[in-house]
Amino acid sequence: MRHPIFLSLTAAAVIALAACDQSGDAQVKRALDDMNVVDETNLSEVMLTVGDPDEAVNYFAGANTNDPGRIDLQRGLAKALIRANRMPEALDAWIIVTKHAEAADEDRVELADAYIRNNKWDEAAATLNTIPPTYETYKRYRMEAIIADSKEQWDKADSFYQTAAGLTTAPAGVLNNWGYSKLTRGKYSEAERLFNDALRADSSMFTAKNNLVLARGAQRKYDLPVIPMNQTERAQLLYTLALTAIKQNDVTIGKGLLREAIDTHPQHFDEATRALRALEENVAN
Repeated sequence: MRHPIFLSLTAAAVIALAACDQSGDAQVKRALDDMNVVDETNLSEVMLTVGDPDEAVNYFAGANTNDPGRIDLQRGLAKALIRANRMPEALDAWIIVTKHAEAADEDRVELADAYIRNNKWDEAAATLNTIPPTYETYKRYRMEAIIADSKEQWDKADSFYQTAAGLTTAPAGVLNNWGYSKLTRGKYSEAERLFNDALRADSSMFTAKNNLVLARGAQRKYDLPVIPMNQTERAQLLYTLALTAIKQNDVTIGKGLLREAIDTHPQHFDEATRALRALEENVAN
């Protein structure tokens, strides 16, 4: 089904065409070209959001072959390759985009992102350094924070994470990243606070829930936090908490949490069952 915007434009174009005679061929062509651009734009958006990732790659690859040199199609291919998890190809595609005469700072941020996804940290940092400091966006600062983290430049990382969180209306992802950074530094209470902040922004983010349990477990807080969770999530969080307890030699507590996870899960919880069996066999031996 075509987009309603395209349908309304089509109707308008039909009326315009009916009023044209043969001397208006140029106007007719312009009207048809305009319709094609709108239709193509809508299809591109669909491909990059709800379409199958590999189909999107094929669509943009074909479009680039048929109409080479268009930066919007080159960007579409690069984004589609990221979505399809084809990272080396995506990196090559973003390099092509940034060499285009119409490339913008936004494209260079995306290139830095592609470098990070390909574990090329130095190249990512060098790319961001080519962008003027006056270009301030959420994604730019998120990339800066991740790179600072990789270099253990903690003060810089904290500053960049804070700035990024303030530049978006959906900060859950960057708050979760910031919390995980604190977790790896051993600052567990600060990490716990940030994971709670992330969940206040998006209560459905299971990664933040799991990280919150890890941060609490590292402080030997072995009760589940009061957060929204379904039965399956509760079982999985209990399992995470159990493993954390066991790693800290709180084996008895860990075994109890494993049993609770098995009893809580609405289906057979194979991982928790294996872990509990291994613990019990180890004690028996």
